[in-house]
Amino acid sequence: MEAKHLTHSTPKPDTGAGEWKFSDLIAEPHVRERWDRVRRYFFLRESTYDMTNRCNIRCEGCYYYEGEKQHAHEVGDPEKWRSLMKSEKARGITYVVLAGAEPSLVPELLTVCHEEMPLGAIATNGLKWIPGSIGYKIHISVWGNDDTSQRVRGAKQMLQRQIENYRGDARAVFVYTFTPHNIAEADQVTRILAREGCKITFNVFSSPVGYTGALRHTESSLRQTRQAMLNLLQRYPETVLYSHYNAVAHTHHLGLHALFGCSYPRCNPSTDIGLGRSFRQYRTDLNWDRDAACCVPDTDCRDCRHYAAGSAVVTARLFRHASEPDVFASWLDYVDTYLAVWVTGYDKGVNLCQRWVAPPGHDLF
Repeated sequence: MEAKHLTHSTPKPDTGAGEWKFSDLIAEPHVRERWDRVRRYFFLRESTYDMTNRCNIRCEGCYYYEGEKQHAHEVGDPEKWRSLMKSEKARGITYVVLAGAEPSLVPELLTVCHEEMPLGAIATNGLKWIPGSIGYKIHISVWGNDDTSQRVRGAKQMLQRQIENYRGDARAVFVYTFTPHNIAEADQVTRILAREGCKITFNVFSSPVGYTGALRHTESSLRQTRQAMLNLLQRYPETVLYSHYNAVAHTHHLGLHALFGCSYPRCNPSTDIGLGRSFRQYRTDLNWDRDAACCVPDTDCRDCRHYAAGSAVVTARLFRHASEPDVFASWLDYVDTYLAVWVTGYDKGVNLCQRWVAPPGHDLF
């Protein structure tokens, strides 16, 4: 299906000041349809939960094994988790992200969470199958081809084992994390996943606090990553869940916080509204610390380009993007991608904007 360019079909409004009214931005039927579709999910209110401090592999640059959270006592009582989920619902949380070290090691806890809170996602390395009765989206981390995975993650034939576990599973999204050293491998990995009928989206390695290792990006590697993302998006449109604006937001020389202002409590002192008030990041002891609460704790905020962070930070900036057609269309593409990656049963639509658009208030790239 051919995507439509809004600036080619939407007449500029006659407002005198050259500004666009919101009604003008959604005047095109295909834009209005996309807007109506995505806004039905504005009720989502997330928090994240470390399910266990154990893992079956150990990866270079792992976020979990930084900071104090790795030392929290692990609560394995399913009924205590059930009580937590009930209390989370009572305070307005509608969506859970289950992570930790490796949540697939505690399927009994995942089951309890799903019974109480049916919308959510699980971040996993994909080496252990999560029972199909747990209907969350499953994000399977991929850091390169099998040679790279063995070197950086210490796991043999990792991609093949992940595919064997989740081939044909509508819950599964493979999340390819670009580092400066695996950019060329992304084509091979995406080709394999396309052949197997799997879905893939992209992440950009964001350095943990104090990390100075070889996985940290440079402006050159971000530029190469952006081009690789575009090439794969064009080559495998049925496999890749992404958009031009996703690539811009996550490979810009500025991080997400500098571009959009991070909404998570760690960076946001406000408790008046939004994530600053509602978001919590629970550790394995079922406690949380507002000063550390973030979707990916212990990330260096200046270097944060993480796909999970952008899913909240960028999507929350509706009014900033409601400035002119291509900017708004790009934001809709981003939200559409976010929902396809994070919400079970939501299918990605055709991207509305097929060109690079600068983040509001900033230069392109």
